[in-house]
Amino acid sequence: MPPPVSAMLLAAGQSRRMGRCKQLLPLPDRPAVVRCVETLLAAGVDEVVVVIGPEGDAVAQAIADLPVTVVRNEDPASDMAGSVRVGLAALGRGTESLFVCLCDHPLVSPPTLAAMRRHGAERPEAIVIPCHRGRKGHPTLFPRALLEEIASLPTLREVIGRHCEKVSLLETEDEGTVLDMDTWEDYQRLLGRLHTLPVPVTLPPDGLRKEE
Repeated sequence: MPPPVSAMLLAAGQSRRMGRCKQLLPLPDRPAVVRCVETLLAAGVDEVVVVIGPEGDAVAQAIADLPVTVVRNEDPASDMAGSVRVGLAALGRGTESLFVCLCDHPLVSPPTLAAMRRHGAERPEAIVIPCHRGRKGHPTLFPRALLEEIASLPTLREVIGRHCEKVSLLETEDEGTVLDMDTWEDYQRLLGRLHTLPVPVTLPPDGLRKEE
């Protein structure tokens, strides 16, 4: 069995290009943020931390019944790295690797996450990035010790660049790894893909949601 792994779902974005809260857009019958969390749970991720923004009450409410830890990035001008720092502070100490996931990529499948987890278990020092037909995608699986360097580096890109020799690309047929959702046109395209992509199912037993 692969070692324990955590996940950080970044859901603090203000959706300026979308013009409405993308985390709450239905895909197809539940909000994108719910779909993302359900995917992580279906893949067997042991701990999920969701980072919301200062006005993220509706996002938090959407996942209120799911076994996740919700934390708030209170800085409205914060970037992705700031949310990662907030999420890291909320993680438990029981895992040595974690996914950094984006609500912008809600169609990643549980088998893809499971494959990344197995690959990471075989190469615990690696930064695992999925690759679909030559395109790098999301999420990224980091060794925790490397990700914690974000405390002194400005971006995730710089964390990866500092350790480029440890990047391991995992080829996948999962188109969801490269389908993002920044604009209304992106959202419509994702809706059109739903009939061909797997739907997360089989959640683990009920757990208690925690909020800090």
